[in-house]
Amino acid sequence: MQEARQTRGPILDSGDHLTRPEFERRYRQMPHLKKAELVEGVVFVPSPVRIGSHGRPHAHVVGWLTLYCAATPGVDIGDNATVRLDLDNEPQPDALLRLEGGTSTISVDGHVEGPPELVAEIAASSASYDLHEKLRAYQRNGVQEYLVWRVEDRQIDWFTLQDGRYVLLPVDDESVIRSRVFPGLWLCVSALLNGELGTVFDWLQRGLQDRSYKEY
Repeated sequence: MQEARQTRGPILDSGDHLTRPEFERRYRQMPHLKKAELVEGVVFVPSPVRIGSHGRPHAHVVGWLTLYCAATPGVDIGDNATVRLDLDNEPQPDALLRLEGGTSTISVDGHVEGPPELVAEIAASSASYDLHEKLRAYQRNGVQEYLVWRVEDRQIDWFTLQDGRYVLLPVDDESVIRSRVFPGLWLCVSALLNGELGTVFDWLQRGLQDRSYKEY
C-alpha cells in the first residue's frame, strides 16, 4: 500500500497539514479531484455530493447570484473557484461575488487572490467547518459578507463584517435579508428554504427596482 502511494506521488488527504505551495502542487497532480480546500493550514477533501443535501441548494444559490450579476455591471461571480486568502488558507467556496477593482484580483494563472466581497457556502449543519475554521479564516481576511445555508438545520446565516467581527444580518418580517455590500441583493429566506425559486427571483427583482440599487 505504501509503495503504491509513493509510485503515484503525493496526494491530498483530509487532515493533512500543508503549506499553500505544497497544497497547490499536490492538487495539480490530482486532475480528477474536483474540490479540495486548505483551511487554517489543514486539507479538507469533501465527500461525493448528494443532490438534495448539496447539489440542488448549490444550484439555487448560484442561480440567484447569477441573476444579480447579470443585472449589475462591475460585479463578477465565481462557482467553486479557488481563492487564495493567505498562506494558510486556499478555500474553494461554493459561490462568490466580487467587485471588479475591489478587494480581490485575478492572478496571472486565473485564480482569485484576496478576499471577495461575498462568499456563499452550502453546509450540512452548524457542526460543519464552514461555520468554524472557515468562518474564522474569512473573517480574519476581510470577506465582507458570508452566507451559509445549513441544509439539515433548514437555516440560512448571512453574516456581515462589523468592526472586524461577523454579525448576522437582520431578517425582516417578510423573511427577507438585504445585503449591505451589494445594493439590491435581496434574499427571501423562507422561499429559498422551500425551493420556491420563483419567489426568490421575484424578491431579487424587487431589490433591483429599489432606490438604493438605482442610485448605486
